[in-house]
Amino acid sequence: MTRVFSGVKPTGHLTLGNYLGAMRRWAAVDQHEADALFCVVDLHALTVDHDPARVRRLSRQSATLLLAAGLDPELCTVFVQSHVDEHARLSYVLECVATDGEMRRMIQYKEKAVREQRRGGSVRLSLLTYPVLMAADILAYGADEVPVGDDQVQHVELTRDLAVRFNQRYGHTFVIPRATRPGVAARVMNLQDPASKMGKSDDVGPGIVYLLDEPDVVRRKVLRAVTDSGREVVYDREARPGLANLLEILAACTGGEPASLSGAYTSYGALKKDTADAVIEVLRPLQARHQELCADPGYVEGVLRDGAQRARGMARPTVDAAYRAIGLLPAVPEAAGAGAVAAV
Repeated sequence: MTRVFSGVKPTGHLTLGNYLGAMRRWAAVDQHEADALFCVVDLHALTVDHDPARVRRLSRQSATLLLAAGLDPELCTVFVQSHVDEHARLSYVLECVATDGEMRRMIQYKEKAVREQRRGGSVRLSLLTYPVLMAADILAYGADEVPVGDDQVQHVELTRDLAVRFNQRYGHTFVIPRATRPGVAARVMNLQDPASKMGKSDDVGPGIVYLLDEPDVVRRKVLRAVTDSGREVVYDREARPGLANLLEILAACTGGEPASLSGAYTSYGALKKDTADAVIEVLRPLQARHQELCADPGYVEGVLRDGAQRARGMARPTVDAAYRAIGLLPAVPEAAGAGAVAAV
């Protein structure tokens, strides 16, 4: 079977964008058609200033929401990144293959570095190198496909480059992955700023619909969404980004096409009302399942424990092979029953 890997970063509460852009496809398609691994990539959350307790809390919440979204541990592997040492082991080896220029060309790094510098601060080294850790996440499992939103495609391309370079220099070790993207609503935009994606790292804001928002909160946010000048409801991503975002969200929730749906509306108000209703209905079963899982924390812990064990078994042979290929001396296992290691 094709192997698929993807993950969520616990730097904020998961949003409608995370669900429509990725999680729903993981549950509806990927776990059924592929050997799929889904990971809470908590090591990535350490690349910026953070509250340790909050990272732990959001990691658990993210894992619970993945299960609430429909991921079935009988069909796929759900685990936490830091529970599998092979991610960090392989990341350093790949850093020895990557270049400084490649890291500094990453769009997300450049954007975050500029914002931090404007505040008079500096960025952590891990923010510069985290695309290599992301590559390790993917390559450790021999993933064929990586389902991502538009903003992550560049990272998958870097992963491909590193895998090809490693294979050419040290012998064939890694599968070369490819990015896959859903069509409609691959990148849900902020309701108050249609030029920016609906990112979970923005802790507050009326333009972000979180997966655990109450129905009244969802409705209020959608009804207050920014639209565009003019009165005609048309689908034009370039000229009318606010309307286009609402139409794409409605289409993703109802299974329609944005351009076709635009013809059914003569007012912004009616479009907003129907979009709010559709979002609430999409989130209703997810929120109900989340409540059930929160009442049984032992089940979630068991899923993560078993998932990490399974993931470790998949990743270790590839990472060990990469260590040998790049020139590292294999560790000598202790003889069974040996009581001491002889001095050299």
